Amino acid sequence: MKKEKKLKIFIDGGSRGNPGHGACAAVFFDSAGAILREEGKYLGRCTNNFAEYSGLRLALGAAGRLGAEELEIFSDSELLVKQFSGEYRIKDAALAGIMAEIRKAAAGFKKISLSHVRRAQNKEADRLVNQILDNAKHVAPAVDKTLAKENAIPRQPELF
Repeated sequence: MKKEKKLKIFIDGGSRGNPGHGACAAVFFDSAGAILREEGKYLGRCTNNFAEYSGLRLALGAAGRLGAEELEIFSDSELLVKQFSGEYRIKDAALAGIMAEIRKAAAGFKKISLSHVRRAQNKEADRLVNQILDNAKHVAPAVDKTLAKENAIPRQPELF
């Protein structure tokens, strides 16, 4: 794959139920609009917000491994976009910790933007999340007995 210094990335995350089985995805495009790469991850039982945050972590980690310097990222989660920009505060302590990791990773790029798009404009990432969740039906469900609320969701260190 040709090294692209500038990437356009569409991210998504979701859970079926809330919390429920979750997944995240990132779809990477080159400057001509062609898909360069798709990455996705099944997250097990999690909330929608955790899945959305995980999509951004996944994108940043993969973009770093690809050697990208400038990122233009799009998400259909207005909450994630506004929390990333600091416009909305993050009330949940676990998500605040994840956001700190995200901001630290984002600082490693020369330029980064995160913009909100409507779900209809995020079809590729949404498709990948749903594909992962559909395939997860054939996998034994992950059981986390510590999951009492969003704070108890285990971190996903392999995303970086």
